[in-house]
Amino acid sequence: MNNRTFLCIDLKSFYASVECAKRGKDPMTTNLVVADPDRSDKTICLAITPAMKALGIKNRCRLFEIPKSVKYEIASPRMQLYIDYAADIYGIYLKYISKDDIHVYSIDEAFMDVTDYLQLYGLTARELGQRIMDDIFHTLKIRATCGIGTNLYLAKVALDITAKHSPDFIGELTEESFCRTLWGHKPLTDFWRIGAGIARRLETVGIRTMREIAAADEDFLYRTFGIDAELLIDHAWGREPVTIADIKAYKPQSNCLTSGQVLMCDYSFEDGKLIVKEMMDLLCLDMVEKGVVTKSITLHVGYSNQLHIPSAHGTVSLDTETNADILIIPAVTALYERIVSPLYHVRRMNISCNNVVPEEYHQYSFFVDAAELERNRKVQKAVLSIKNKYGKDAILKGMNLEENATTKERNHQIGGHKSGT
Repeated sequence: MNNRTFLCIDLKSFYASVECAKRGKDPMTTNLVVADPDRSDKTICLAITPAMKALGIKNRCRLFEIPKSVKYEIASPRMQLYIDYAADIYGIYLKYISKDDIHVYSIDEAFMDVTDYLQLYGLTARELGQRIMDDIFHTLKIRATCGIGTNLYLAKVALDITAKHSPDFIGELTEESFCRTLWGHKPLTDFWRIGAGIARRLETVGIRTMREIAAADEDFLYRTFGIDAELLIDHAWGREPVTIADIKAYKPQSNCLTSGQVLMCDYSFEDGKLIVKEMMDLLCLDMVEKGVVTKSITLHVGYSNQLHIPSAHGTVSLDTETNADILIIPAVTALYERIVSPLYHVRRMNISCNNVVPEEYHQYSFFVDAAELERNRKVQKAVLSIKNKYGKDAILKGMNLEENATTKERNHQIGGHKSGT
């Protein structure tokens, strides 16, 4: 753990930069936003170019929030293209660093433990970071920024706070320089892992900087934040014991499969029920393909944005671990009918298959004929085989063809956005 060096590399305005690269334009001088023009002007921009950020426009703004005086291009999302670029950039990382020393944090951000590579290349961490950044730009015309730290936290903070103010877009921190230069930095939300909620709770007791967290009574912090106080205290001093090797070795105690979507408009109670059935049907196929089963399903339904009422939330337990749609869909439909009010329109859906386990735990239910379950299983396997060979639209159910169904559209999306061409 001692004397280790980490890089955190971020791809500047990644989606927007890819669109500029495909157009032969410079994102530093081109006004471009990535947003779906087929949606309303309330749609969130997935990315905007640095040129637009320089005008004071916020990254995750909505289209209608962009001043009318600003002229810009709109690029429709092409998620598969961005994934392909991210894969190519990961390939560049592998030219310098082993996959065992790389942790991909998101599609546009990665951590690297470069401790054992600096002597090998005869480079400083800053020089190695610059070399990787230059390779990305010369190969793909995508600009990057880099944070360097003696632990993962400091590398991330160096990236988020100091790199943007550096002429070479590289920031560098040690525990000593962190305390010396950033203890008084505001706002606290600029620091990794401090969200608006935590910042508000700290501010109510007069804590607005990392220096004040470091000086605070630790017992008070534990009473206020529970086990999360340990993270706050360590980070206030620039400490982080977790390494990439620890991340690679981590095995979760339990797993779940989830699916969620935000509907394009307000849906009635009955149309919302259709969406839940569609989502659950696909999750059942996903479990079959992965060879896992579940015994409980959690459903979360958010009402129209115009309503200021709590979301509906509930869990249903099944008689046995299963991935059979003939058992799960009716159970989740009944849960929807029980927890969702028919008086309101719905807008957001999230379903979680809890504590999924390998299929060898599967048992037949006493309440369903075993032969019927086996027939259903063969049908699910056949559907998967056909979809994998001929595409997701090769087999559709009747409910997928109803007017307000979303499966056909979502079959051509990645992460809820157009996959592109």
